[in-house]
Amino acid sequence: MSLQHKVLAAFEPGGAIGRAADHFQPRQGQIDMAMAVAEVVEQGGALVVEASTGVGKTFSYLVPALLSGERVLLSTATKTLQDQLFGRDLPRLVDALRLPVSMALLKGRASYLCLHRMEQAPYTEAGRERASARLLARVQAWAQATETGDLAELPDIDERSPVLPLITSTRENCLGSTCPSFKTCHVVHARREAMAADVVVINHHLFFADLAVRESGMAELLPTVRVVVFDEAHQLNETGIQFLGSNLGTSQLLDLVRDVLAAGLQLARGLADWQGVAGRLEHATRELRLTIGKQPASARLGWQGHAPEGLEPEAWSRALADVQAACETAAKALDTVSELAPDFVRLHERTLLFASQLAHFSAPGTPELVRWLEVGQHARLVESPLDIAQAVTARILGPEPQSRSWVFTSATLGDDDQLSWFTGPCGLGNARILRVGSPFDYPRQAALYLPRDLPRPNDPAHSLRVAALVGDWAASLGGRTMVLTTSLKALRQIAQVLQDRFESQGELDVLVQGQLTRRELIERFRRGAQQPGRGCVLVGSASFWEGIDVAGDALQLVVIDKLPFPPPNDPLAQARSRSLEDQGRSPFNDYFLPEAAVALKQGAGRLIRRESDRGALVVCDTRLLEKGYGARLLRALPPMRRLQSPQEMQAWLDELTRGDTTAAC
Repeated sequence: MSLQHKVLAAFEPGGAIGRAADHFQPRQGQIDMAMAVAEVVEQGGALVVEASTGVGKTFSYLVPALLSGERVLLSTATKTLQDQLFGRDLPRLVDALRLPVSMALLKGRASYLCLHRMEQAPYTEAGRERASARLLARVQAWAQATETGDLAELPDIDERSPVLPLITSTRENCLGSTCPSFKTCHVVHARREAMAADVVVINHHLFFADLAVRESGMAELLPTVRVVVFDEAHQLNETGIQFLGSNLGTSQLLDLVRDVLAAGLQLARGLADWQGVAGRLEHATRELRLTIGKQPASARLGWQGHAPEGLEPEAWSRALADVQAACETAAKALDTVSELAPDFVRLHERTLLFASQLAHFSAPGTPELVRWLEVGQHARLVESPLDIAQAVTARILGPEPQSRSWVFTSATLGDDDQLSWFTGPCGLGNARILRVGSPFDYPRQAALYLPRDLPRPNDPAHSLRVAALVGDWAASLGGRTMVLTTSLKALRQIAQVLQDRFESQGELDVLVQGQLTRRELIERFRRGAQQPGRGCVLVGSASFWEGIDVAGDALQLVVIDKLPFPPPNDPLAQARSRSLEDQGRSPFNDYFLPEAAVALKQGAGRLIRRESDRGALVVCDTRLLEKGYGARLLRALPPMRRLQSPQEMQAWLDELTRGDTTAAC
């Protein structure tokens, strides 16, 4: 029996998928995708699939991949999706298909407890702080019981925890095979399991990080795998360019300061002036940050000459040179004690690596790469390619792309038939393209409202007016509202107005990105729908536009403040615009519009997640109605019912509040 026949049988009523999925109903789009994946698995080559929300794309690629009997590599966008795939979807499906398949979960080293660094943590200044010491004690107790060392098992530690860098390793500070804890290393154990498994689940960050440095993870695993699936593939390009260039942050330098001081005082006290060596590097790093001065949050400063824009070149060059000299001084001190412990060998390599990177950033950039300075609490020097097309063609697909089967899938990959927004930057112009529509009945389930009486998007009063409207609508719904903003400034303004309105009344809780972790905000938002009189409004930006799955009545209104065009002054956007102009193409039509269309689709996708969901999408940007390109952006959205007036909008909200399932279409 061919693979396609096996796949078709699995999706038939009463078949394996019916045993694996609750309330399974055959969907033609899901079957079409599964058959296309089966074909590419058998024949080799690349397949790009845009599978709209509700298709069930996970089972569409898992079923043929598993039934093929081939070794499979699955890459997802986030560690959360990894955990869901490995902990829920894969085991359920393997059991239903009755396959003898071994599975492994592999994350980046920063996701695992480093036993050696955990032992050193109490000797660091940060580790001696009271709050950190208490958390370290819990980590040490958990370390005695965990089998995987995966920090996802510890709910007390999130990505913002100051303890995290004390108990995890990086590529720079890992001691490798010379580490005293190498035999019990959780990273090594995870990689060994991956090398022996039939199905390995990784994430895009790990894939590209490993590809860039040729570590012993994917570099060894990939050649042995014949089927590779990238889920949430729309993030591939932006993830890839992070690792295919070069970057160095002041946070990395300060981590080096901490590690040099801790190792020196613990293992070689009195053999060098560790306080002086570490102090000089710390002072130079902080002076570099001061040279940058105050900048808007998450600012990106373009860098085409000798210094980032807005900075005095001489002062910037001097600050870089001082940090480089401090690294070289530290390297000399570490070299004198390198025979005492492997810690000093690795620290010596790190200081030389950072010194080399600083020398690189002190020299002018090259035309084929774009360079910029990211500024927040810390600063990060970044240089990257404009896209991953060359890397995909040469280093991933290779000279014989038909020798493996490559599947790239996501709910949103472009706004044209060729999905060129995705395939162009990813070097997949020759891939087979499949677009699968959503099974949802959008005209019945959802409505789109475009308010006309609004200030222009760049008017200072715009966010205040949006906040006022959101307040009225959220009050009608009893919460159940998510606001997606295109900037942190708008987020703060809208959130403040809503908090001022609702906090005194105690009727609605206003949840704001940054006040809690993303996971805590989403869980609190879901609970709000189950607590009478305590509904929630969630205001988020950036990462909240995608990857949020709130089904049912918990979310019935999504409000987008402005069209999500890339910031025109972003260095990467500027470099991509120049590249298109050099080709005689239009940056607006070929870059800015497709970017906005894809982001708009992602944001709209938060609203309807199940066949029973109902809600409203509001886009508070009059350009959709006034500009010629508005029609193109509207076509990118699902075919929702259009509301033409404030009265129709209120009537729709009233129907949602009543739970009326017979709303007119």
